[in-house]
Amino acid sequence: MASKDELSCVYAALILADDQVAITGEKIQTVLKAAGVNVEPYWPGLFARALEGVNVKELITNVGSSSGSAPAAGGAAPAGGAAEEKKEEKKEEKEESEESDDDMGFGLFD
Repeated sequence: MASKDELSCVYAALILADDQVAITGEKIQTVLKAAGVNVEPYWPGLFARALEGVNVKELITNVGSSSGSAPAAGGAAPAGGAAEEKKEEKKEEKEESEESDDDMGFGLFD
């Protein structure tokens, strides 16, 4: 579970992002001081560097849609690749059915 220091920095970064203010270690520390929260001195800088160049609002709005957006970014796959994938899936299904026969509780030489 996240510590109080981590959560405090996260909330401070969210406040800055909501106000469309650049997220820096100094500004996170300013928000924390205004809230009366004391954290270890390395946390604000750590969060500022981690969020450097990241659009926090976009990150929050796309939390649940990360798996759905990946294929759209990659473009369409060639038709030959899709056919090969289907063949591989069929082979895997056959292998699974053969394995399930082995687990019936008896063998050929029992």
